[in-house]
Amino acid sequence: MKSLQQVLGVLDRQDSWKGRRQFQQLLAYWSDIVGVAVAAQTRPIAIQRKVLNVATSSSAWAQNLAFERHRILEKLNAALPLGITDIRFSTAHWHTHSSSPDTPESTILWQNHPSRILPPAPLPGQSTALDPQTAFRSWARTMRSRSQNLPLCPSCQCPTPVGELKRWSVCSLCAAKAFGQGMRDAES
Repeated sequence: MKSLQQVLGVLDRQDSWKGRRQFQQLLAYWSDIVGVAVAAQTRPIAIQRKVLNVATSSSAWAQNLAFERHRILEKLNAALPLGITDIRFSTAHWHTHSSSPDTPESTILWQNHPSRILPPAPLPGQSTALDPQTAFRSWARTMRSRSQNLPLCPSCQCPTPVGELKRWSVCSLCAAKAFGQGMRDAES
């Protein structure tokens, strides 16, 4: 088993993580590069094959910025070493809430992820922010209701998704423990 630092180092060197870091840099400098007024009407969406895709609030903004794209591209490449070769402006993604390089599939996965819990709608006059204890109680209540009808792991007796039992005959935690023990035994 590798240390967490080693695993993070390997991930950090992967191209997909490098691309995400570069995109985050671009987001941080976007208003400095294009100006506050333009930044308010635009949102970088993704870098694909060295082409920056930018959502605009209207087709008029998209058309005007298309004429300015070479100037913006020069400023962008001077400020950040991203190697972007072109910029495309479009209104297509303006109304989506995501301003990250995620693909639509990963966005859908996150929206449906079991760890993602939306707070109940606030009562009139109530703050939308949840304090940590209320958030944890809400999460714990949701997890209990989700796990009520799950079969139990034969090893630890914890509720376990059927897919884990089919794959490993135990829950993922017990499978990881067994795998780790097997690796330690093999090293001995």
